Parts: sequence; structure tokens; C-alpha cells
Amino acid sequence: MALHFGAKQMFSYDPKKSSIDLTEKYVNFSKGLLAFPLNIPGTAYHKCLEDHKKALNVMRDVLNKRLTSTDETHQGDVLDHLIKDMKVENFLTEEFAIQLMFGLLFVSFDSLSATLTLAFKLLAENPTVLEELTAEHEAILKRRANPNSPITWEEYKSMTFTLYVINETLRLGSVTPGLIRRARKDIQVNEYTIPAGWAIMVVTSALQLNPNTFEDPLAFNPWRWKEVKANVISKHFMPFGGGMKPCAGAEYSRVLLSMFFHVLVTKYRWTKIEGGDIVRTPILKFRNALRIKISEKEKHTRG
Repeated sequence: MALHFGAKQMFSYDPKKSSIDLTEKYVNFSKGLLAFPLNIPGTAYHKCLEDHKKALNVMRDVLNKRLTSTDETHQGDVLDHLIKDMKVENFLTEEFAIQLMFGLLFVSFDSLSATLTLAFKLLAENPTVLEELTAEHEAILKRRANPNSPITWEEYKSMTFTLYVINETLRLGSVTPGLIRRARKDIQVNEYTIPAGWAIMVVTSALQLNPNTFEDPLAFNPWRWKEVKANVISKHFMPFGGGMKPCAGAEYSRVLLSMFFHVLVTKYRWTKIEGGDIVRTPILKFRNALRIKISEKEKHTRG
């Protein structure tokens, strides 16, 4: 669901019209991303590389068709804006645009899907959090002259508690296994030296579940973000990476999660049925999925 939605926004992808199942390609890419790097047929790593190429080719074909088309009709998607910017920005090459779309979609597929599922689990298990989240979004509806009008930027920026919930879900989830960087020079860490050229993996969960930084770190407590200072966030909270190369889809993810929560808590109720046991492969997954029962609020009330 998340990938198809993201692909539609990115380059108007229609799974019914495409001969390539993008979801399948991204699943295989994710499974082999941190597999043993043995590039021979039959290995997860080989499948990862092959399906990465196929997914890129889908986007490359769409881009080439747009660039060579004489039809000036605009789709209104991200690719339209990229093509427009390619005419004035020298760094924005065709290959750059394709890799950017692939990366943004990867965020919307694996990490975002896992975050949404984790949010369902945590909200179902913490009714007081759900109550305050619902109150914030119902207040937004009450302030509108037309309750059916779309969400405005001002309304999005007013979703303070929603951001707390998102931050807390991301902190607990540590959805990605870590951040990978390369040492450009020798780095001294306590009594150890990391030689130049070595790969470094920062395990974000070690930061985000540190009891010296976050009191009772395993508790789902969105209210803690009222007191968290900016320097703590920059050094100990890295769901979207850090340094000079943070995740390009960070703001996209926050907006999508906020919009999802807005629709979810104002229109639906749900209860957890079973499942929700968390495992890592190494990305956060659910062993037996998470099964919920969901119903529209009006229907629920009438029943």
C-alpha cells in the first residue's frame, strides 16, 4: 500500500498497467540489502542486485518517455518537478533523478510500512495516547469552516502531539538497523583507533534506547518530547540519519504519517486481534504480522 501510494505520487505509477511488480522488487531488494555479498545466482544478494536494476529500469523508462514526449500534459507528480528542475540545475542528471526516486520510494516502502504497523500496535496498547492524538485531530476539524476541506499547511504544523507520537514510534522502532559511513581519516574513539577507509555502522537503537538519555526508554511515552532539547535530538535521535547526508525522505515521511494519523483517528476505530511480535531481519518486521479489526466510527457508533 505505502509503496504504491508513494510511486503514484512520485511518477504516477499504476500497478495494474505495469508489467513489473515494484513491490516484489523492493521486497527482494530489502531482503538482500545486508545479506552476505555473494553475487551468484540463487543468493539473496544476487536477487537484491537484479531486482534493484529492474526497479530502476521501470523509473528510467517513465523518465525517458516524459523527456521524449511531445505531449505537454503534466501529471502533477514529483517527476514533473524533477524534469522541470533538470532544465536549470546542472547537477540534476537523469541518473540522479532515477536514483533519487528509488531512494524516496525505499523509504516509503520498508521503513515507513514498518513504522505504520508499529504505530497501530503501540496506539492500540496505549489508549491514553490514542485519546490525546484523537483529540488533537478532532480539534482541527472543529476549527474548520468546512469540515470536508483538505488539510492546510498551517493545520499540519499545528499537529504538535502528532509529531510527539511519530518521534516516539521512530525512537522505539529504530526501524533501520543503523547508519553506514566510511572513515575519511583515522578516528580516535576512547582507546580505539578506527583506520581511514574502514566502514562504520552506527547502531541507532543504542542511542535511542539509552536510559541515560531517555528515561524508561522501553516505555511508549510521547509526552517525553515536550522536554527533549534540540541538542539531545541532534545527537541521540537519528531515525533519518545524520551529518551531511540525512535521509532525503525525512519530511515526506513525517507528512505522510501525519496525514495517515489524521484520517485514521477521525474516521476509524480499531482493536488489536493478534500478532505484533517484533523481529529484525535486520530491518524491523513482525513475525506473524499484526492483525487488527477496523471499523468506521459512524458505523461503530450506530452498532
